[in-house]
Amino acid sequence: MRRLSGLLVAGALMLLPAFSQGHRAVYAQAAQALTFDGDTALWSVSIKPDKTADFEQIMTRVRDALMKSDKPERKQQAAGWRVVKGAMPLKDGSVVYTHVIHPVVKGADYTIMAILYEGNPDPMEQRNLYELYRGAFNANLGASAGSIVVDLSKQ
Repeated sequence: MRRLSGLLVAGALMLLPAFSQGHRAVYAQAAQALTFDGDTALWSVSIKPDKTADFEQIMTRVRDALMKSDKPERKQQAAGWRVVKGAMPLKDGSVVYTHVIHPVVKGADYTIMAILYEGNPDPMEQRNLYELYRGAFNANLGASAGSIVVDLSKQ
């Protein structure tokens, strides 16, 4: 997977000091677009057990930003992006959320904060969204992207 490094960079950005002077410049320089190869992507993250509502609120805001964008590819991203909440918590109590993206929009950036910043240009709102996401996020668990080779629903 060619862009897994983008996922790792996005996770590492969570550890940067939040919203110091020039945070947008640091984010812009350090962030690499999170893109996926293939038709389908699965991306799992763990969320702190007491912050699942915050994470779900963030993902609702991602949907809103995608849908109100003037860029047609953003609406395509929203149409093919689902988030599944795991039924059982991990041993540490965190909750797994898996992003199921099908079809993948070729070359589109799936970086959550980039989408939120694009859709919410107010710096105070950006800060609030960042803090909400950072507070809920526990860990990236992994990502995989590829093409469907057997569709069991079809003969």
